[in-house]
Amino acid sequence: MLITKEFRDVPTKLDANGRPIRIFVLAPTVPGYPNAKFPGVVVFSEIYQVTGPVERFAGQIASHGYVVACPSVYHEFEGPEAIPYDTEGTDRGNKYKIEKEVAAYDEDASLSVDLLISHPNCNGRIAATGMCLGGHLAFRATFDPRVLSSVCFFATDIHSATLGKGKNDDSLAKVREGKLTGNGELVMIFGKQDTHVPREGRDLIRKTLEDANVTVSFLEVQAQHAFIRDESSKGRWDAALTRSMFTFMMEVFERTVGRDLGEKVGNVGEPEHVC
Repeated sequence: MLITKEFRDVPTKLDANGRPIRIFVLAPTVPGYPNAKFPGVVVFSEIYQVTGPVERFAGQIASHGYVVACPSVYHEFEGPEAIPYDTEGTDRGNKYKIEKEVAAYDEDASLSVDLLISHPNCNGRIAATGMCLGGHLAFRATFDPRVLSSVCFFATDIHSATLGKGKNDDSLAKVREGKLTGNGELVMIFGKQDTHVPREGRDLIRKTLEDANVTVSFLEVQAQHAFIRDESSKGRWDAALTRSMFTFMMEVFERTVGRDLGEKVGNVGEPEHVC
């Protein structure tokens, strides 16, 4: 499916400098059908903002029939341009990550969902995904009841609660409070060789989600951090595994937002097994 790309500069309330957030929008286009409606997906980037790999990842989702919004979340500190995949860029991105207020990250997510819902070609059914920092932001986006599913790739800082200013986020605390219970479906994907999220951290995330009865799939694959990044991945990119995980993600999106099943009625338990 063909896609278009544009951007919107959206005003924010929590940016003390008054800078808008730039949200890139990639949308399917069907010749002859200008009013076609599609589900929406927010794609949250790594600490480098919307780089080439992130845009290509978002474009693949859009070409499957989704309106995709990619927010540039470091608008408080600099423009929307991608940060280089080098030592200086990494240091800069990591610095911003813990200088930005958690509430401001949440505002960016909410504004991205707002934009998708208002898009003339979006049907209002929203999912989210992201990698690294973006995996954590996609995780938090699921607290918004408008987000029906989130697929989080190697989400950092959840286990250590160190996202944002003061390095003291409340992501797992909110899960324990039941803020995800009964909300959208969650998928957590981690590489078992990921040094950013050790086994103990993955175990903590899994246990917290399961203890809170969150609808979650937890995948641990033989990969390192950033294994889906097709550029400057320091030898960690696994194209075959990326394709497999992308297919898994699209099944989740197709099932949760690709179809309108109406309102959920009653409790849905395990399916009966009939011999």
